[in-house]
Amino acid sequence: MSTSPTSYHADLSAIGASAIEEMTYRSRAREEALSISRQVIRFSANAIRAVHRGEFEEAQNLIHQAGERLEETKGMRLENPQIYYAGFLADARKEYTEASITLAVISSKAIPKPEDLDVDPSSFLNGLAEVIGELRRYILDALRREEVGRCQELMDLMDEIYGVLVTVDFPEAVTGGLRRNTDAMRGVLERTRGDLTMALRQHRLEARLAQWEEGRAGGR
Repeated sequence: MSTSPTSYHADLSAIGASAIEEMTYRSRAREEALSISRQVIRFSANAIRAVHRGEFEEAQNLIHQAGERLEETKGMRLENPQIYYAGFLADARKEYTEASITLAVISSKAIPKPEDLDVDPSSFLNGLAEVIGELRRYILDALRREEVGRCQELMDLMDEIYGVLVTVDFPEAVTGGLRRNTDAMRGVLERTRGDLTMALRQHRLEARLAQWEEGRAGGR
Protein backbone atom coordinates (compact mmCIF):
# COMPACT_ATOMS: atom_id res chain seq x y z
CA MET A 1 0.00 0.00 0.00
CA SER A 2 1.55 3.31 -1.09
CA THR A 3 1.58 6.48 0.97
CA SER A 4 0.01 9.55 -0.62
CA PRO A 5 1.67 13.01 -0.72
CA THR A 6 -1.10 14.23 1.55
CA SER A 7 -0.07 11.65 4.18
CA TYR A 8 3.60 12.70 3.89
CA HIS A 9 2.59 16.30 4.43
CA ALA A 10 0.63 15.45 7.57
CA ASP A 11 3.46 13.32 8.96
CA LEU A 12 6.12 15.96 8.28
CA SER A 13 3.96 18.70 9.76
CA ALA A 14 3.55 16.68 12.96
CA ILE A 15 7.29 15.94 13.11
CA GLY A 16 8.15 19.61 12.60
CA ALA A 17 5.66 20.78 15.23
CA SER A 18 6.98 18.25 17.76
CA ALA A 19 10.60 19.24 17.11
CA ILE A 20 9.81 22.94 17.45
CA GLU A 21 7.98 22.33 20.73
CA GLU A 22 10.92 20.34 22.13
CA MET A 23 13.50 22.92 21.05
CA THR A 24 11.39 25.76 22.42
CA TYR A 25 11.36 24.00 25.79
CA ARG A 26 15.13 23.46 25.69
CA SER A 27 15.76 27.05 24.64
CA ARG A 28 13.76 28.35 27.60
CA ALA A 29 15.62 26.01 29.93
CA ARG A 30 18.93 27.22 28.50
CA GLU A 31 18.03 30.89 29.01
CA GLU A 32 16.98 30.15 32.59
CA ALA A 33 20.23 28.26 33.22
CA LEU A 34 22.30 31.13 31.77
CA SER A 35 20.60 33.61 34.08
CA ILE A 36 21.16 31.36 37.09
CA SER A 37 24.82 30.77 36.21
CA ARG A 38 25.49 34.52 36.00
CA GLN A 39 23.92 35.07 39.42
CA VAL A 40 25.82 32.16 41.00
CA ILE A 41 29.12 33.43 39.61
CA ARG A 42 28.39 36.94 40.89
CA PHE A 43 27.40 35.70 44.36
CA SER A 44 30.50 33.50 44.51
CA ALA A 45 32.89 36.26 43.42
CA ASN A 46 31.42 38.65 45.98
CA ALA A 47 31.70 35.95 48.64
CA ILE A 48 35.41 35.51 47.92
CA ARG A 49 35.96 39.26 48.18
CA ALA A 50 34.13 39.24 51.53
CA VAL A 51 36.37 36.40 52.75
CA HIS A 52 39.49 38.41 51.96
CA ARG A 53 38.03 41.34 53.92
CA GLY A 54 37.45 39.02 56.89
CA GLU A 55 33.65 39.32 56.56
CA PHE A 56 32.92 35.63 56.97
CA GLU A 57 29.21 35.95 57.82
CA GLU A 58 28.60 38.05 54.71
CA ALA A 59 30.54 35.52 52.63
CA GLN A 60 28.44 32.67 54.02
CA ASN A 61 25.21 34.51 53.20
CA LEU A 62 26.34 35.06 49.61
CA ILE A 63 27.38 31.43 49.24
CA HIS A 64 24.00 30.36 50.61
CA GLN A 65 22.27 32.48 47.96
CA ALA A 66 24.44 30.94 45.25
CA GLY A 67 23.58 27.46 46.53
CA GLU A 68 19.86 28.23 46.44
CA ARG A 69 20.09 29.29 42.79
CA LEU A 70 22.03 26.14 41.89
CA GLU A 71 19.35 24.09 43.63
CA GLU A 72 16.94 25.33 40.95
CA THR A 73 19.00 23.61 38.24
CA LYS A 74 18.87 20.10 39.78
CA GLY A 75 15.83 19.13 37.71
CA MET A 76 17.84 19.76 34.56
CA ARG A 77 20.25 16.95 35.49
CA LEU A 78 17.72 14.39 34.22
CA GLU A 79 15.44 16.48 32.02
CA ASN A 80 18.12 18.45 30.15
CA PRO A 81 21.55 16.94 30.91
CA GLN A 82 23.08 18.66 27.87
CA ILE A 83 22.23 22.00 29.52
CA TYR A 84 23.07 20.95 33.08
CA TYR A 85 26.55 19.83 32.04
CA ALA A 86 27.08 22.73 29.61
CA GLY A 87 30.07 24.98 30.16
CA PHE A 88 28.25 27.91 31.72
CA LEU A 89 26.55 25.88 34.48
CA ALA A 90 29.76 23.91 35.09
CA ASP A 91 31.55 27.25 35.55
CA ALA A 92 28.89 28.34 38.03
CA ARG A 93 29.34 25.14 40.07
CA LYS A 94 33.12 25.59 39.92
CA GLU A 95 32.92 29.17 41.22
CA TYR A 96 30.50 28.12 43.95
CA THR A 97 32.95 25.39 44.99
CA GLU A 98 35.88 27.81 44.98
CA ALA A 99 34.02 30.29 47.20
CA SER A 100 32.85 27.57 49.60
CA ILE A 101 36.31 26.05 50.04
CA THR A 102 38.04 29.44 50.29
CA LEU A 103 35.69 30.48 53.11
CA ALA A 104 36.16 27.15 54.90
CA VAL A 105 39.96 27.22 54.76
CA ILE A 106 40.49 30.86 55.67
CA SER A 107 37.95 30.70 58.51
CA SER A 108 39.65 27.49 59.78
CA LYS A 109 36.72 25.16 59.08
CA ALA A 110 36.62 21.73 57.45
CA ILE A 111 36.83 21.62 53.66
CA PRO A 112 33.41 20.71 52.23
CA LYS A 113 33.14 17.58 50.07
CA PRO A 114 31.46 17.40 46.65
CA GLU A 115 28.40 15.77 48.21
CA ASP A 116 28.18 18.56 50.78
CA LEU A 117 27.97 21.10 47.96
CA ASP A 118 25.97 18.78 45.66
CA VAL A 119 28.28 19.40 42.71
CA ASP A 120 29.83 16.96 40.24
CA PRO A 121 33.47 15.88 40.73
CA SER A 122 34.72 17.78 37.68
CA SER A 123 33.31 21.13 38.84
CA PHE A 124 34.52 20.45 42.39
CA LEU A 125 38.10 19.67 41.38
CA ASN A 126 38.33 22.68 39.07
CA GLY A 127 37.02 24.88 41.88
CA LEU A 128 39.51 23.30 44.27
CA ALA A 129 42.33 24.11 41.83
CA GLU A 130 41.40 27.78 41.80
CA VAL A 131 41.49 27.89 45.60
CA ILE A 132 45.28 27.80 45.19
CA GLY A 133 45.12 31.26 43.61
CA GLU A 134 42.97 32.59 46.45
CA LEU A 135 45.38 31.22 49.04
CA ARG A 136 48.24 32.97 47.26
CA ARG A 137 46.29 36.21 47.48
CA TYR A 138 45.64 35.66 51.19
CA ILE A 139 49.30 34.86 51.90
CA LEU A 140 50.55 37.95 50.05
CA ASP A 141 48.06 40.16 51.90
CA ALA A 142 49.19 38.63 55.21
CA LEU A 143 52.84 39.23 54.36
CA ARG A 144 52.12 42.88 53.57
CA ARG A 145 50.51 43.18 57.00
CA GLU A 146 53.51 41.33 58.51
CA GLU A 147 51.17 38.61 59.79
CA VAL A 148 53.12 35.48 59.00
CA GLY A 149 51.40 33.16 61.49
CA ARG A 150 49.28 31.05 59.09
CA CYS A 151 51.32 31.55 55.94
CA GLN A 152 53.31 28.32 56.13
CA GLU A 153 50.19 26.34 57.05
CA LEU A 154 48.38 27.67 53.98
CA MET A 155 51.43 27.10 51.79
CA ASP A 156 51.43 23.46 52.92
CA LEU A 157 47.73 23.24 52.07
CA MET A 158 48.41 24.61 48.57
CA ASP A 159 50.94 21.79 48.15
CA GLU A 160 48.40 19.24 49.36
CA ILE A 161 45.75 20.48 46.94
CA TYR A 162 48.17 20.39 44.03
CA GLY A 163 49.30 16.91 45.06
CA VAL A 164 45.70 15.65 44.81
CA LEU A 165 45.00 17.37 41.50
CA VAL A 166 48.01 15.89 39.68
CA THR A 167 46.78 12.36 40.45
CA VAL A 168 43.60 12.94 38.41
CA ASP A 169 44.56 11.56 34.99
CA PHE A 170 41.57 11.54 32.66
CA PRO A 171 40.84 13.17 29.29
CA GLU A 172 40.09 16.90 29.40
CA ALA A 173 36.59 16.24 28.09
CA VAL A 174 35.89 14.23 31.26
CA THR A 175 37.55 16.60 33.74
CA GLY A 176 36.41 19.88 32.19
CA GLY A 177 39.94 21.12 31.50
CA LEU A 178 41.36 20.19 34.92
CA ARG A 179 44.85 19.38 33.60
CA ARG A 180 45.20 22.84 32.05
CA ASN A 181 43.94 24.44 35.25
CA THR A 182 46.31 22.35 37.37
CA ASP A 183 49.30 23.24 35.18
CA ALA A 184 48.48 26.96 35.61
CA MET A 185 48.28 26.52 39.38
CA ARG A 186 51.75 24.96 39.46
CA GLY A 187 53.20 28.33 38.47
CA VAL A 188 51.11 30.08 41.13
CA LEU A 189 52.36 27.59 43.71
CA GLU A 190 56.03 28.05 42.86
CA ARG A 191 55.82 31.85 42.82
CA THR A 192 54.11 31.82 46.21
CA ARG A 193 56.74 29.47 47.62
CA GLY A 194 59.49 31.86 46.48
CA ASP A 195 57.70 34.94 47.84
CA LEU A 196 57.01 33.27 51.18
CA THR A 197 60.55 31.91 51.55
CA MET A 198 62.05 35.36 51.01
CA ALA A 199 59.56 37.02 53.36
CA LEU A 200 60.12 34.49 56.16
CA ARG A 201 63.89 34.80 55.86
CA GLN A 202 63.63 38.56 56.12
CA HIS A 203 61.24 38.26 59.05
CA ARG A 204 63.67 35.98 60.91
CA LEU A 205 66.57 38.28 60.10
CA GLU A 206 64.69 41.31 61.40
CA ALA A 207 63.73 39.41 64.56
CA ARG A 208 67.36 38.45 65.21
CA LEU A 209 68.52 41.99 64.54
CA ALA A 210 65.93 43.36 66.97
CA GLN A 211 67.02 40.79 69.56
CA TRP A 212 70.67 41.71 69.07
CA GLU A 213 69.89 45.43 69.43
CA GLU A 214 67.92 44.77 72.62
CA GLY A 215 70.80 42.77 74.05
CA ARG A 216 73.27 45.45 73.08
CA ALA A 217 71.13 48.17 74.67
CA GLY A 218 70.73 46.11 77.85
CA GLY A 219 74.46 45.67 78.15
CA ARG A 220 75.20 49.35 78.26
